[in-house]
Amino acid sequence: MVGIRTSLIGVGDDMVEVLCEAFEKHGVFLEDRDILVLAESAVATAEGRLVKLSTVVPGKIAEELAGKYCLDPREMELVLCECDEVIGGVPGAALTLTNGTLSPNAGIDASNAPEGHVVLLPKDAQKSAAYIRKGVEEYSSCHVGVIIGDSRTQPLRLGCMGVALGTSGMVPVEDARGSHDLFGKPLHITRKAVADNLVSAAQLLMGEADECIPCVLIRGAPVEMCEGSEEMPLFTPEECMYYSNIRRT
Repeated sequence: MVGIRTSLIGVGDDMVEVLCEAFEKHGVFLEDRDILVLAESAVATAEGRLVKLSTVVPGKIAEELAGKYCLDPREMELVLCECDEVIGGVPGAALTLTNGTLSPNAGIDASNAPEGHVVLLPKDAQKSAAYIRKGVEEYSSCHVGVIIGDSRTQPLRLGCMGVALGTSGMVPVEDARGSHDLFGKPLHITRKAVADNLVSAAQLLMGEADECIPCVLIRGAPVEMCEGSEEMPLFTPEECMYYSNIRRT
């Protein structure tokens, strides 16, 4: 696992060009089955998903929720625009349902953004991953996988873990049903969150501050590669053990 340091990424940059320049600068040669994990904030910034808060005018609902959850009303307005539903929250974070997953503040982040700005999630992380994979494969003549990842907290756990927002060239969740445990008992519900686990591993090198490592190369991971992109399989809210048991007040 190798962290790839790049130049500071700005709005309008081409992520494929940024990555290929970094590979050449650091003498990185890709191989078949390599996995590239990319930070969503870097991808989103390049795609122009950077918002200057002074340009945002909060509405009445945003003002009310901002007061309730101790957020900047302008950021809360963006949260309302980006998310499917606001479920609740704590001081400093509104818990939302965004793109089918639970996410604080609809994934909007002020870290790794210029002063007075925030970064939204990529508009279509799956499409972004496919574009980057295609470009990197043309550059390297190798079949690689690309994951665009974010960090999230888990219920009742302190600290952040990785979650994959979009993937291409690899199977993001592998079905282990039908295999057997150490005692020969068949597994009935187990699925392996391969992409999420790779993002968590990559974040040990990426960090959350000024490391300037928006890409981590993972080699030798036991993943199932594929042509094209497979959609990230998700539970419906009603099927999710956590979401379906949230008591709304």
